[in-house]
Amino acid sequence: MSQPIGPASSPEAYRQSLLAALGEDDPAEAQAAAPGLMGGLIAEAGALIDRRPEPTEWSVLECIGHIVDSELVASVRYRWILAEDRPPLVGYDQDLWVSGLAHGRDDPRLLLELFGALRHSNLDLWSRRSPEDRARVGLHTERGPESYGLTFHLMAGHDRVHLGQARRALEQVRGR
Repeated sequence: MSQPIGPASSPEAYRQSLLAALGEDDPAEAQAAAPGLMGGLIAEAGALIDRRPEPTEWSVLECIGHIVDSELVASVRYRWILAEDRPPLVGYDQDLWVSGLAHGRDDPRLLLELFGALRHSNLDLWSRRSPEDRARVGLHTERGPESYGLTFHLMAGHDRVHLGQARRALEQVRGR
């Protein structure tokens, strides 16, 4: 199991868990910190980066791969919401992406590089948008209507949830 609350199994509980992980923090500041946190975790994990704590749990590297996938998907969702009226926002199966894209064999430096570029672009996009733009809505296929602003907040919480998951995976692997 990749996380306690699955995005498809309980959409509203999933959304609330991500928002709770962000709390009252500024989502742009939280997102700006993520590449450095990810880089530190990669360095700390070293040779243990691809070890799963349990056969059904993700390794640090797989968690990072998922965070990168999510940033890529969010990049597209942000742009659809800003460019089109109430566009459909397709959900995806995170476990299938992690296994299908073989994130357990990825080069962590390349993942970090891609994540940094996407995140930088998305933070720039956010900084240039008006309150009206941030209120624009897309129709998520699993969670229903979500604004650009809500989607941006969810991504900040998402980082925290999965970086925490990666840290726990590393601690478990070290404890063996």
